[in-house]
Amino acid sequence: MSLFHQLEAIFQVAIQYGILMLECTGACVLLTTSVRSILRYIKKDFHVQLFLAQGIALSLEFKLGGEVLRTVIVRQQSELFILGAVILLRGALTFLIHWEIKNEEERIKA
Repeated sequence: MSLFHQLEAIFQVAIQYGILMLECTGACVLLTTSVRSILRYIKKDFHVQLFLAQGIALSLEFKLGGEVLRTVIVRQQSELFILGAVILLRGALTFLIHWEIKNEEERIKA
């Protein structure tokens, strides 16, 4: 096996671990935020919606980072199209959640 193939294999493994780390971090952020939001809801915190939206947005950012990193190791065009669609959907969700956060912050200030 040539040096180039060895470096490529190491790079693939590093990318896979990076994707796994970002995906797990996104899931942990979402789980933590969900539990904390439930506790805030039980305590009758009126800003729970904003807190939850911010947590979801942060979680989506980590997940989106994992998807972008996944584009580095895509080998087939069909995989790239699916990955592109996932990135677009997560990007749109992130945009909508940030818009909702902005509106909720303005509502709270008023």
